Amino acid sequence: MVVFIVVPLIMIFYYAFTVKDANGTRFALDHLMKSFDSKYMVALGKSFLYAFIATVICLILAYPLALILVKRSNGGSAMLFIFILPMWMNFLLRTYAWLSLLETNNGLLNTVLRALHLPVLDIIGTPKAIVLGMVYNFLPFMVLPIYNALAKIDKSIMEAAYDLGANDFKRLLKVTIPLSMPGVMSGITMVFMPAVTSFVIPNLLGSGKVNLIGNIIEQQFLLTYDWGFGAALSLILMIIILISMAVMQRSDEDMEGGAGLW
Repeated sequence: MVVFIVVPLIMIFYYAFTVKDANGTRFALDHLMKSFDSKYMVALGKSFLYAFIATVICLILAYPLALILVKRSNGGSAMLFIFILPMWMNFLLRTYAWLSLLETNNGLLNTVLRALHLPVLDIIGTPKAIVLGMVYNFLPFMVLPIYNALAKIDKSIMEAAYDLGANDFKRLLKVTIPLSMPGVMSGITMVFMPAVTSFVIPNLLGSGKVNLIGNIIEQQFLLTYDWGFGAALSLILMIIILISMAVMQRSDEDMEGGAGLW
């Protein structure tokens, strides 16, 4: 923990709060003050917005899918394995695959649309392509915790709900969803956090036209070599993410405590 967590955090704080000039290295808040410039705050807002949209879409797709996988007791595991198989490929390759699918001129999707004499889709370089890439890459991280939470629900509880007169809809609303909320909250965390900090997807599917906070941080470290400013942006993003995780953790605990009241 010291090597992989504490030391990197100390380095982030060091670069964020120090400035090098003719007199040497000194403590300063210049990098943090620069971080609150409107253009960087806009990029941060876009990052959270796109991550939120992608997380909602992943949740809408993942929950019914997890329910189906749990109900298919014989083939559910095999279907889950096939579903998570793309995760074993390199993240960059998966994103490049979508780039080749959605490309305006020679993309597979638009080639089919032209053959059918239908309007082509020009979404590369737009927020739609970025959100689509996020949903594809992070959807398995939503499915897995929800599937595990649903699989652990005691079947006798479902039978009791039927005995008490609950139909399928009421059972889903009053029993299944409350008991699966820990998995839902874990899935939201596992999708939302990496989506906020993503920079590969905006670079490729956004064609560099949509700058998110992850892209700006990457540019500070790899292009402009302004490590202090990049560390300051990373620090602000880390604080916001920690606050978000604390809120979601509190909500998760409240739901677990009140599950029996449903």
